[in-house]
Amino acid sequence: MEIVCKPIGHVSSSRRELRDDDWDRESSTIALDAGVFSSDALLGLEDFSHVEILFHFDRVPTDAITTAARHPRGNKDWPKSGIFAQRGKNRPNRIGSTVARLVAVDGLTLEVRGLDAVDGTPVLDIKPYMLEFAPRGAVRQPQWATELMQGYWSS
Repeated sequence: MEIVCKPIGHVSSSRRELRDDDWDRESSTIALDAGVFSSDALLGLEDFSHVEILFHFDRVPTDAITTAARHPRGNKDWPKSGIFAQRGKNRPNRIGSTVARLVAVDGLTLEVRGLDAVDGTPVLDIKPYMLEFAPRGAVRQPQWATELMQGYWSS
């Protein structure tokens, strides 16, 4: 079975190059495709503080996709982990997901902070973030993941 996703819009950001860290400094806008969506597509979204953005890592070449275990970020101090035990961009379907702060909604445009997607990135979906979708119960992760994320959102 083939699944085809068409972008609903694109990211505009001052960050144009792929770089791993310091994403909380980024303000981005997402403009929905005006040829597809009417002005009420985002109606009510401004009542939420955060949105979950699903996007396509379109700049990852297909020959760079990883399907096996690897050291996160190539760091041999961290154990090999399967691609599905990581959030890296070289995933089989190149789908990214981030919860970002919603700053403003204006017509078919959203302004967000902390979206880890570069300028021009195709957006696949936008969902309001609801507390009831947060993890239930205690959350655990390995130490290497904590170390990897130390500078991801801020320097």
